[in-house]
Amino acid sequence: MESHFAPAARLSSEELRAEVAFVSGNPILTSLLTTVHGLLAVLNSQRQILAVNEQMLRTLKIDNAQEVLGLRPGETLQCVHATEMPGGCGTSAYCATCGAVIAMVTSLTTDTPTERDCAITTAAEGKTAELFLRVRCVPVAYAGHRLLLLFLQDITPQQKLAALERVFFHDINSLLHGLTGAANLVLMSDSWEESQSYAQIVDTLAVRLSSEVAIQRALCNADTSLYQPAYQRVMISQVYQELGDLFRHNEMAANKTLWFAPVTPDVPIRTEPSLLLRVLRNMVTNALEATPAGEEVKVTHEGTPGWVAFRVWNRLAMPPEIARRVFQRNFSTKAGVGRGLGTYSMKLFGEQVLHGVVDFSSSAEAGTVFCFRVRT
Repeated sequence: MESHFAPAARLSSEELRAEVAFVSGNPILTSLLTTVHGLLAVLNSQRQILAVNEQMLRTLKIDNAQEVLGLRPGETLQCVHATEMPGGCGTSAYCATCGAVIAMVTSLTTDTPTERDCAITTAAEGKTAELFLRVRCVPVAYAGHRLLLLFLQDITPQQKLAALERVFFHDINSLLHGLTGAANLVLMSDSWEESQSYAQIVDTLAVRLSSEVAIQRALCNADTSLYQPAYQRVMISQVYQELGDLFRHNEMAANKTLWFAPVTPDVPIRTEPSLLLRVLRNMVTNALEATPAGEEVKVTHEGTPGWVAFRVWNRLAMPPEIARRVFQRNFSTKAGVGRGLGTYSMKLFGEQVLHGVVDFSSSAEAGTVFCFRVRT
């Protein structure tokens, strides 16, 4: 049976019943299932469930353990990718970047305990949910049987809080630095005209600060209805100016060139400046993170009737397995909690609030280009 990652083979019904009977009749394993705190399942070497503890059944809202026996973890959790291939959980193209499957395969292959974090999108009763799980696999060989103890910890709340704090305090701190600097310039101004110019900067940053708090509230609840955009006319040159200011002293841009296309002619856009800048800032951040020192990131735009397309380019191609999950909440190539919010928020605000289109393309020949098409 075809698989893009983990082996697809399963035991026959008769073989499965024999392994389930072995686990259920083993006093050590049954004691473990009744005493361990948290979610615990016993798997065979084909990653099929042989037993689960009561806490996992309650969490999954399953009345009868027989319903999950023989299934794989992703099928039990109702992962949206678990049914994409005939082989089920672990065999789709997305599974190559699934922390849970990687942990299971690694543990079985190396015969050592393995721990990974797993960002998973589930679909149950017509509703999708984004979960962030800490997965620990411990291989066990006993009486001729090769088993895998699967410990699951739902750290979705901790991940959400860490991600929001990481983004929120970084962005608020940047705005406060700019606000404080502009306020000091107002106080030191020698002329009325000069003080008025700096006062306008203070006003703009204060509005941005207020918008940032509202944006974070919407992100916290994953509910865009909590954010009411204040549309206004803004020129492309102004967008480029503010975007350049954001990265002028940013350590990510050190020893790299951030190049902006000439604005001729300058085109007005009716949009919410704070959200537009947030989407573009995340696009530039991703590009800079992927760009080696000494190279450049290009920000360009192209106008068509009723639309402006902003594009951010960098030279390196994105691996296909990463590209598949690039807009998934909580997914990140970096380890630890508090990541995986930037590209997700691009889609969330760029499309659901500003009603634009956020997408990307990536190849070895053309590099990686993120594009945000916004109405004028």
